[in-house]
Amino acid sequence: MAMHYLGETLDIHTGGIDLAFPHHENEIAQSEGATGKQFVRYWLHAEHLLVDGEKMSKSLGNFYTLRDLFAKGYKPSSIRYLLASVPYRRQLNFTMEGLQQAASSVERLRNFAARLRAEKFPVGESAAMAARAAEAERLFVAGLADDLNTAQALAAIFDLVRDANTAMDRGEFRVGDAAPVLAALARFDRIFAVLEDNDAARLRALGYGAARAEMSDADVEKMIAERQAARARRDFTASDRIRKELLERGIILEDTRDGAVRWKRK
Repeated sequence: MAMHYLGETLDIHTGGIDLAFPHHENEIAQSEGATGKQFVRYWLHAEHLLVDGEKMSKSLGNFYTLRDLFAKGYKPSSIRYLLASVPYRRQLNFTMEGLQQAASSVERLRNFAARLRAEKFPVGESAAMAARAAEAERLFVAGLADDLNTAQALAAIFDLVRDANTAMDRGEFRVGDAAPVLAALARFDRIFAVLEDNDAARLRALGYGAARAEMSDADVEKMIAERQAARARRDFTASDRIRKELLERGIILEDTRDGAVRWKRK
């Protein structure tokens, strides 16, 4: 079947480490014996998943489905980030604490991207920051090229986040520095796909949480504008009411030092 759809030689064949022998050895013998050609160019054998330090098993009660995790309030982006954070040749020990840490990491990345787009920086640009962003991209790609070393790739991006945040806090980040840093983030997100805050929409598309009405981005922006107007006329009662209403509907506001407002969904 594989050769029918993909040809006599496959570029990549994946599977669990337990299949390397004898299953995949048999595949090679049978396929190459039939065609006389190399069957697979690259084999990717993934290690098994542990849960709380033990093999995942229904009898142990440590078996989770995506439905289970969504019901506990975990987001698709957090689960995807956690599963991709450990190189495929290493065992991942899946824990709820680890999943929460993954959610925090995703949140940190999203907050950083929002800060880059919303905060007002001094005019100009820094050659050093452009070089720093380029180096982060290089290390990110090098990590992925090293047998999909996702941990190394992620470290390159988080080091950039730390350095750029430090420069912002010190007032050393310039408006022209945002573009190369955002470009590095975009390259990262083409692989990991966690920066866009679309978890609620993804869950709805899968049939989860359809009963809860979610505000559109336009509606959120409209209410934020109303809150800003209330604050401008010093009507703090109305301002607090709008903030509370948004929070009850899953929208968290953050007032920046320069008077702008950043928001995110729970």
